[in-house]
Formats: sequence, C-alpha cells, structure tokens
Amino acid sequence: MSARTTKPYEIVERALALSRADGCVVIADEQSTANLRWAGNSLTTNGVTRGRTLTVIATVDGVEGTASGVVSRSAVTVDELEPLVRAAEAAARGSGPAEDAQPLVTGVAESPEFTEAPAETSSAVFADFAPALGEAFARARAGGRELYGFANHELVSSYLGTSTGLRLRHDQPNGTLELNAKSPDRTRSAWAGRSTRDFKDVDPAALDAELAVRLGWAERRLELPAGRYETLLPPTAVADLLIYQLWSASGRDAAEGRTVFSKPGGGTRAGERLTGLPLNLRSNPNEPGLESAPFVIAHSSGGDRSVFDNGLPLAPTDWVREGELNRLTTSRHSAALSGLPVAPAIDNLILDGGGDRSLEEMVSATGRGLLLTCLWYIREVDPATLLLTGLTRDGVYLVENGEVVGEVNNFRFNESPVDLLGRAVEAGRTEKTLPREWGDWFTRAAMPALRVPDFNMSSVSRGV
Repeated sequence: MSARTTKPYEIVERALALSRADGCVVIADEQSTANLRWAGNSLTTNGVTRGRTLTVIATVDGVEGTASGVVSRSAVTVDELEPLVRAAEAAARGSGPAEDAQPLVTGVAESPEFTEAPAETSSAVFADFAPALGEAFARARAGGRELYGFANHELVSSYLGTSTGLRLRHDQPNGTLELNAKSPDRTRSAWAGRSTRDFKDVDPAALDAELAVRLGWAERRLELPAGRYETLLPPTAVADLLIYQLWSASGRDAAEGRTVFSKPGGGTRAGERLTGLPLNLRSNPNEPGLESAPFVIAHSSGGDRSVFDNGLPLAPTDWVREGELNRLTTSRHSAALSGLPVAPAIDNLILDGGGDRSLEEMVSATGRGLLLTCLWYIREVDPATLLLTGLTRDGVYLVENGEVVGEVNNFRFNESPVDLLGRAVEAGRTEKTLPREWGDWFTRAAMPALRVPDFNMSSVSRGV
C-alpha cells in the first residue's frame, strides 16, 4: 500500500500501535503546493506538488529521567512504518535524559475532522488571479514596465496523535505573492508583496498601479549621505523587524541574562514599558485572516519549543500590552525554569493600538524624511541589545512637504527593533502584510507603518 493510498490518520494510528516506548507522538504532514512564476511580462513556469512527511517522537523513561528520540521521513509507506518507529525508539534509548522532559499532554478534545481526507490545493486556486495577472502584464507592457515575480499557494494538513489519547488535526493554507516592476534598462526597481489564504483578496492590477507610481518617483535620482533620518517604515519592514524580535524573545534566555529582555541584576524586563505609544504586539491562532494552528505542533525541541508540548492548546497572547512587555516565549519546561507563565510561540504576529492613518496619509504629514519600500539581508549584530543590521531595497524615497520628490540611494541600517519601538512617534493603521526578508518562514502578520524620527542609516549601499 503506497503512502498516497493510506490515509494520514491511519498512518498515525498504525505508528502509535507499533510503538513499544513509554510514550509516543506521531505527526503526519500532508503538503500540496501550486505555483506560478513570471518574468518580463510573461508567465514562465507553473506547477503542482504533493508530499507527506511523518515524524515519530518516542519517549523512554529511565532512572535518571525521560529520554526522547525524533525521526522524520518523507513518503513513508506502510512497510516502512515499523522501521521508522523502531528508529525513533533506538534514538531515544541511545540518548541521555531530555532536559525538556514533561508528561505528554492529555485532556484535549479530538478534532472532529481527524479521520477526514487532507485538504489539498491545486492550480484552481489561481482561477481568478491568473487572468487578472495577464491583464496586468498587458498594462505594464503598454506603460514601459517589466513585471517579475511569483505566486505560491501551500496547504498543509497536520495530523497529530499521541499515546496519551490526543487526536488533533489542523489545515494551514499559506499563499504569498511577490511582484517586482523594473524599468527596461533595469536601473529602477520597485517591489510589492502580499500574504493570502486563497488568492481571492489579491489584485494584480492594484499592485501594478502601485509599482508604476514608485517607478515614476524613481525617475528623479538624488544622493544622500549616511546619517539619521526621519523615516517611514511600511508594514512589511515593521513585520521583518518585529518577527525577529519575537524569535529573540526567549523567556529562558532572558531569565539567564543573555538577551535584550534580561533585567540588569537578574530576572526579565516583563512589566517594563518599551514604548510610549499604546501598542499591542500579540498573537492569536484565531485571528481573522491570519488563522494558525491552535495547538503546539513541534517536530523537534530547541530553545522554548518542546516535543513534549505537542498538542498543548494555544491561546491569544499579548507579548507587548499597551506599550509594556507582557510575555516572553516559553515551553512548559522553560516556564518552570524561569518562573514565567507558559507562553508557546504562535504562528502569527499583529501590532495594533496605533492610529488610523494610512501610509499615504503619513507621507502627506511629513515635512522631510525617507519612505522605505522594504528591508533585506537582516542579520543580528548584538543579542544583548538586539542590534540588527541590513539593507534597504527596491526603493528609498525622499519626502518633502508631504510629497515624494524622488528616489535616493539605498542604505545599510543598524537598529534594534526594541529600541526602535521606544523611539517611534507614530503608528499608522494596522493591515495585513508580507515580510520581505522572512516571508519563506513567517507569512501571517498584520502591522502598521511606523514613523521613527532618527532611523540610523549607517552607510550608503549601492544596490538597486
């Protein structure tokens, strides 16, 4: 019997039945993807893929504690199932006690759709989008622009079963659209991106019109030196910075004095005000349009993520509440070590509590400053302050007296998102956005534009 003819829940049940370990967690991920790619105003490729990955986590009790072993393989057939389970058990017996060992989760109600077939995407997801994209190609061609980019839609059905009786299932759609417009001589470039669940809420014509305006701004080129400038960060740039902040918000690391969230003299900065603006940085698995898994799905342990927490229900969490640091990420194990509440990471991020002005309205209210398109190649410089460095890309524009007057050179920046929140003087209207840098790993975000009076452009970059 092949991997495709065996239902995912049957694979989970068989693996659990084969287990001889003291505890067992099985995760079956059914994945399907559909994509389109284009260049020079013409579609170049399209395709559909499907696959299955099975992860078996075995736990073995011993005198010194509980050990765990994790083995993942793709396209597993029924005949290959027992060797996979035995390999996980052998890995557990061959390792020492797991530092993050906890009792496996119990008492979570079974997902009603656990025994149903996995959800799948197909090229049909682009039924309305593809014709609209073709029309955008025609308008771009007539306007002297070349469009490049790709659209990708992924649907993952995750089935999670445990020896303690959990039977959970989550379907996660994930769509991304990235569109570049370039001048024929390739000296001007503009970018726009969108995150979507089903491609019904993305409009290629609107994106092309937005990029046409930006290419028009770039017809006038100005040179500016490095320095600190009043800067408008669009939602995509804010998302890239704050996603990295969330990834760095380990409760255990903070309690051990190793991060920007560590309190001098010991403890964490929980309860400390980070910004004078009444901002909320939060995650919610049931956030409309940004829905994510409502329970922990952990294929491996590391940091504040633990395989022992698989199936643990997730609740709306305020990381920053009314400008104050409220939560740091923890597993059950790291929460016990640090004395912090249990707060596992959730796969979306929202910043709200600011104003209701659009980015365009914020531009109109700017005397002199810079308007960014997006950030790129973000890297950590100093974990103690969460100082990051990176580059601007695809358009930095000079604003004077409420109007964009031209494009300036790109820059390298050096900023800490934590410090940046403290210096921000305005937050605009929150809207769904696609992070440019982290879009391959984290797509469900909603952010406002931020006005920072002294964003540090540390040096000039000659990239487009």
